[in-house]
Amino acid sequence: MSPPLNIALDAMGGDHGPEVVIAGAAKALLNHPGLHYRLYGDEKLITRQLNRFEDLARSSTIIHTSVSISMDAKPSQALRSGRRDSSMWRAIEAVKLGESDAVVSAGNTGALMAMSKICLKMLPNIERPAIAGIWPTIKRPCIVLDLGGNIGASGTKLVDFALMGAAMSRAIFHIEKPSVGLLNIGVEEVKGVEDVKDAHAVLQASDLPVDYKGFIEGNSIGKGDVDVVVTEGFSGNIALKTAEGTAQQMGVYLREAMNSSLLSKLGAMMARGGFAALKERMDTRQYNGGSFLGLKGIVIKSHGGTDEVGFASAIDYACEFAHAGLVERIAIDVEHFHATMNGHSD
Repeated sequence: MSPPLNIALDAMGGDHGPEVVIAGAAKALLNHPGLHYRLYGDEKLITRQLNRFEDLARSSTIIHTSVSISMDAKPSQALRSGRRDSSMWRAIEAVKLGESDAVVSAGNTGALMAMSKICLKMLPNIERPAIAGIWPTIKRPCIVLDLGGNIGASGTKLVDFALMGAAMSRAIFHIEKPSVGLLNIGVEEVKGVEDVKDAHAVLQASDLPVDYKGFIEGNSIGKGDVDVVVTEGFSGNIALKTAEGTAQQMGVYLREAMNSSLLSKLGAMMARGGFAALKERMDTRQYNGGSFLGLKGIVIKSHGGTDEVGFASAIDYACEFAHAGLVERIAIDVEHFHATMNGHSD
């Protein structure tokens, strides 16, 4: 049996602050008996919400902080003097000090990225964290990275992303040798920018713990053609937002069609069970939580506008990664790759 985990929560992060964070923590506790939380933020506001959940109160420690990072603060502003007493910094620091196994925050993404990098430091050979997310597909969920942590990436960085995404896939999906695809504008080898072509050549030639499938196009993500989709953060973030917008668009179209006539309304009523199953399958809250891979610690970024169901999912991921030793897995794979590359260059 795995030892009980301790998760640090930035209770002041997100659009709703302690109200959603505490409710989400209570929901996640049902899935992880023995879990303990360190809650960082305004003690009065946290206590007010914590009083609603007797079991959670017994499983939590409140650490009062006098500062919270606003959702629109620039990373440089968030790092100024006094911000190290913020709920976000103190929660991250708990991981650095070994007081917590992971940190979850729904706060400002840029500030969380900057603070995590400064406080926790990067693993050897990794310059900047990559944001990895879980993506629902026709077959089974896959991992996509980078979703916005890096604008542009060299071929070597893209290979690092592939290794980190594969380690994450093994940790949560238990796939021994995950299939990996490089997102490109076509599957032909002559297509794409030079950095993508460079990564393609290395992934083809190197003995890495991945099943490399070559280039894939954007429509392959939703089809579930690979377990890990690798791209740089600019195109990755656009792909994510486009997919979210398309899902919302299709939902509106479906509702309009089902209410367009008396006959369609009757059909919708008869198909309620099927629509309920579809809604559950497309519920993005169960995939909420972007992982900052490449750090010397586990940091999960929850969507700022999520509810308690989504925040609980982010905590679930934090627990899975901690139990699986995700950071250690990434460190070993990336170190082996760079040692091999350095050996070839000598």
